[in-house]
Amino acid sequence: MSAAAVENPCDGEPESLLETANRLAEQNPGCRVEIIGGVITVAPSPDAPHARVLNKITRPFVAAGLDDGETEVFQGIGVWLPSGPSDFAIPDLSVVDADLDEHLIENNYYDPAVFRLVLEVTSSNYRSDLRNKVVTYAEAKIPVYVIVDRRHGRLHVLTEPMGGGYDNHEVYAPGQTVTLPESIGAPVTFDIDELVRAGRPRA
Repeated sequence: MSAAAVENPCDGEPESLLETANRLAEQNPGCRVEIIGGVITVAPSPDAPHARVLNKITRPFVAAGLDDGETEVFQGIGVWLPSGPSDFAIPDLSVVDADLDEHLIENNYYDPAVFRLVLEVTSSNYRSDLRNKVVTYAEAKIPVYVIVDRRHGRLHVLTEPMGGGYDNHEVYAPGQTVTLPESIGAPVTFDIDELVRAGRPRA
């Protein structure tokens, strides 16, 4: 994300939504600034349990070989969204095609066509992950959307994107395991108990 200062033109034209988002990102280091459905959102820095879940959930992707060869695994890389002229999101984790660099659209955000999976770990803005982003990621035709719902202790796997959402939505609770679709490049399995424990503050 660009950190360049935003200056309004001399003729008094208002800054664009994207310029405003960039300015907010510069003014709020560590926060995640996104534009979803034409609305700018600013999420605070994640806490330690959020980071702990993200670390634990990243390892199986790397162990499955998804960070080498035809795909790469990233944390915090931006995806350009078709839901608005300046819409973009910054998923917590993404599995993307290895030729990602060839698909830069604007402002360090990339074409959703190269994203095989996006994953969010919920924080205080969990409603956006569970509602707004379901619609926007589906409109972007991202094949797999995974949500680690820390608030409710569950994991959601959404597949088969349609116009306003995903046609298939599976929810997994503690005591279960889940294997993600091999369409992402390799089978990846998670123990829900482990993720739920990681998402809680340690005593």
